[in-house]
Amino acid sequence: MALAIFDLDNTLLAGDSDYLWGQFLSTTGAVDGEAYERENLRFFRQYQAGELDIHEFLRFSLRPLKEHSPERLHSWREEFMRTKIEPIITRAALDLVARHRQAGDTLLIITATNAFVTAPIAKRLGIGHLIATNPEMRNGCYTGEVDGIPSFREGKVARLQLWLEQHAEDLSGSSFYSDSHNDIALLDIVDHPVAVDPDEELAAYAAARSWPVISLRGPANQELT
Repeated sequence: MALAIFDLDNTLLAGDSDYLWGQFLSTTGAVDGEAYERENLRFFRQYQAGELDIHEFLRFSLRPLKEHSPERLHSWREEFMRTKIEPIITRAALDLVARHRQAGDTLLIITATNAFVTAPIAKRLGIGHLIATNPEMRNGCYTGEVDGIPSFREGKVARLQLWLEQHAEDLSGSSFYSDSHNDIALLDIVDHPVAVDPDEELAAYAAARSWPVISLRGPANQELT
């Protein structure tokens, strides 16, 4: 039994849940739509270029959690899952997860997107282990701050190493699936790195190392329609 690790956004999902959550908040009136969309897009482009200041981004992206009650946030999240996430879950992604599950592998999602957004997505995909950026809570409310190490770039490696120690696991026979050059540090340490619909930089890096390149795009899961 080996560890099968999956990036989430633009890997198992045919889209970016963090970016979509920002767009969704704009439609609810939870944030100033025009200003928030402008900043959301700026950070997204920085991420794609490998220039994202994760702490600056998290101060921006976690602020709505602080500004609204957990009850309202959870209600919004249910609608977000239904309207924004379900349509970007593809049959190919579900089949890949199912193959690893049937092989007896331990399934783990590791994502920079915060756990408030990603925990129900991991549950929907049937993946029991999640490493995500953790939003801080005090007295039952979100503070807008980060709890611990953000799981981004080298932070993903650090968080994974902690997880391996806590769960008495190792990387023998491990796989990691990702679309992004931001995940090269983690792809480099697993036994079976796989580039999934990779960005240009990761595609070149994977080709130079003869890594497999696959696509999980295609129609949404037919059970959802």
